[in-house]
Amino acid sequence: MKKIITLSAAIFFVAGIGAASTPAHAGASDDAEIKALEARFAKALEAKDVDAIMANYVPGDSLVVFDIIPPRQYTGWDAYKKDWAGVVAGCADTPKMELSDLEIASDKKLAYSHSIQHFVCTDSKGVKLEMTMRATDVYRKVDGKWLIAHEHLSAP
Repeated sequence: MKKIITLSAAIFFVAGIGAASTPAHAGASDDAEIKALEARFAKALEAKDVDAIMANYVPGDSLVVFDIIPPRQYTGWDAYKKDWAGVVAGCADTPKMELSDLEIASDKKLAYSHSIQHFVCTDSKGVKLEMTMRATDVYRKVDGKWLIAHEHLSAP
């Protein structure tokens, strides 16, 4: 009997830890909206449309981005817009962005995702630039619309 009680307690404990550590999964609507945001981002990058790229980020000084490209961090929408303007200006051809392994979790007000992003373009000297990045985005719902509030990019 003691073994059954101990085993039952252990199962209950493990089940409780699993339930407590399981992230909130985005609802179908949130998931679709965030996937649409990421698709808009890729389309805007391929169009070299910096304003459309930045439409996916929260406006103002609360935006923080840890980028692969120096400097180590951009604080604020204006600073990150300048970075994107430099990136698209450095591409002589149409840049391409492929996103894979996108995982999303949400609590209806905040969400986060992680993905793998593959970026390719050719610079003005004909040199092909290619990067594979790990991306973690934190989204905030602003006026009913998901926007990126924090982004962290790193290279594998």
